[in-house]
Amino acid sequence: MTWLIVTIASYFINAGVYVGDKFLLSKKIHSSIAYAFYVGIWSILNFVLLIFAPWMPGPWELAIDLFAGALFLLTLVFWYKALHQSEATRVVPIVGALVPVFSFILSFLFLGESLNQSQLVAFFILIAGGVLISVKQTKLYLLKAVAVRLQDVLGDFFGVANAEYRPTRRLIMNSVISAFFFAAYYVLMKYVYMHQPFIGSFVWSRMGTFLGVLLILLVPAWRRLIQEHRKDASKPKNLEFFLVVRLFAAIAFIMLNWAISLGNVAMTNALQGVQYVFLILLVLLLSTRFPHFLKEELGGGVLLQKIIGAVLVSLGLWVLII
Repeated sequence: MTWLIVTIASYFINAGVYVGDKFLLSKKIHSSIAYAFYVGIWSILNFVLLIFAPWMPGPWELAIDLFAGALFLLTLVFWYKALHQSEATRVVPIVGALVPVFSFILSFLFLGESLNQSQLVAFFILIAGGVLISVKQTKLYLLKAVAVRLQDVLGDFFGVANAEYRPTRRLIMNSVISAFFFAAYYVLMKYVYMHQPFIGSFVWSRMGTFLGVLLILLVPAWRRLIQEHRKDASKPKNLEFFLVVRLFAAIAFIMLNWAISLGNVAMTNALQGVQYVFLILLVLLLSTRFPHFLKEELGGGVLLQKIIGAVLVSLGLWVLII
């Protein structure tokens, strides 16, 4: 169960990374393009890992690795856009609930991966628990009200959304797109790890992210955005905090990729419910000090809902382990 331990550890670190990203996006860098650029530019440092396992891919292998890295950068743009639009505890569950579903479908179609009976049960329990623990209290039994709200947010299929809910629709669209791209990236990397050495293929895929960052500079409007945020982002305190966040993000990212190389893509992503537990705990600890950008409502039935979600996550882990 090495993959399970590594996955849980990576999600623990990622919870802290998401809080740090939310702080930077709320207070320091207000552009998803600029933030994705600053995140992606550090991908070149992964070449240090080749010292421990030198490897040179062939032309076809290199093309796949570079494409995967570029896809990840594109995913980051939509992810940071959604994260900037709302609270971390609102965006993360939307993406987190959809990534394992998309991963399950894509891994089944392209990798032939499937889940046994106990894994399938754990899969759905973990997703349900993750959603409950990280969303605000929802009265799903009011079906008519829910249907009306969805119509207001999404609009008619060929029409437009109610103006009041257009920002929410953009948030949902960015979240769904980032979730699909995250899933596509993980499935593609699983394919890569099945045919290439882990460290070598991981490093060369990071080169794809770095090259994608350089392509961003070719777009004049994006280049101006990056230049506008450069002065504030380069302040010593901001830079130090950014580097610390990116260091932990890199550690968590490597661990998660290692877990994917060892286990099932869909199950690894379904375990994000564990990450939500860590995220909620961190937000609760920090919200009193930083209430303007970190807050968590626990009034009414919200606390009960989150407790039920935590119980479901624990149950899902138990079903998975036995």
